[in-house]
Amino acid sequence: MGQYYKVIILAEKDNSNKEYIRFFIDIWDGLKLLEHSYLENSFVNTIEFLLSPLGPMYKSRIVWAGDYADPEDDSENLNSLAYAEENSSKQYKPVPIKLSKEYQYIVNHTKKQYIDKSKYIDIHPLPLITAEGNGRGGGDYHGSHEDKIGSWSRDIISIEKELLPEYTEFEYKFGMSE
Repeated sequence: MGQYYKVIILAEKDNSNKEYIRFFIDIWDGLKLLEHSYLENSFVNTIEFLLSPLGPMYKSRIVWAGDYADPEDDSENLNSLAYAEENSSKQYKPVPIKLSKEYQYIVNHTKKQYIDKSKYIDIHPLPLITAEGNGRGGGDYHGSHEDKIGSWSRDIISIEKELLPEYTEFEYKFGMSE
């Protein structure tokens, strides 16, 4: 069966080190990971805007949460927790919007890394590098550098025009298996 995803924006951890959902966003452009993980996809473009200096979620902790992902402390994962009673009012419904091409960098402030989107032709790296649960359902990514999928999940991410000099490039390019 296919695995479906939601974008989760996490709040900073509290004193007990517990994570809380700040917002979640249902994917409107194909729920399976590879149905929407391509450049110029309207949903991913909107998430980029939200994570840019122009958007309300600038420098946020993000997860592309699959419904087959590992459970959190209790029996549910982030995808199912988004619809739990205490989180039901946190659904965010953004208006589709696209940033200009000058916002070409996906920046990980936690790991001090960046991705230059101009080096990608078709697959958009943002959903892949923040995905949890990949490989457990139909429509998931199976291709080059599969071990890097989800490696930026729960990190502080933004979309930027310019780079900070101390950041290094994440040089893995995702592509489908030959």
